[in-house]
Amino acid sequence: MQHLILIVYGLLGELVMQNLIKFISAFFLSLTLMTVAGCASTPRHEGSGEYVDDSVITMKVKAELFDEPNLRSGQINVETFKGVVQLSGFVNAKSDMDTAIEVARRVPGVKSVKNDMRLK
Repeated sequence: MQHLILIVYGLLGELVMQNLIKFISAFFLSLTLMTVAGCASTPRHEGSGEYVDDSVITMKVKAELFDEPNLRSGQINVETFKGVVQLSGFVNAKSDMDTAIEVARRVPGVKSVKNDMRLK
């Protein structure tokens, strides 16, 4: 009789252990999925990888604008979101505006350019 009790007790312990392992596995899987979903981008929020890419694009556009000899780039602001570059600020002439837009479009990774620049 004691052997039967030990066998039944052992089987119950094994079932409990299997269920515990399944629960722990499901918990860590759901935790991982929530973490990944938290880093994913939405239409109004960038994921962490996209933020790094956008900041690199912004720096490259600023550098190209600075290197443009006939352009006062200190008055042009550059922001990037999901590869879309937004130029804002004030320029002296329409030709400066066109030059800044063209320079931004040449930078690798730029999907499009939004012009919010104003003439002085």
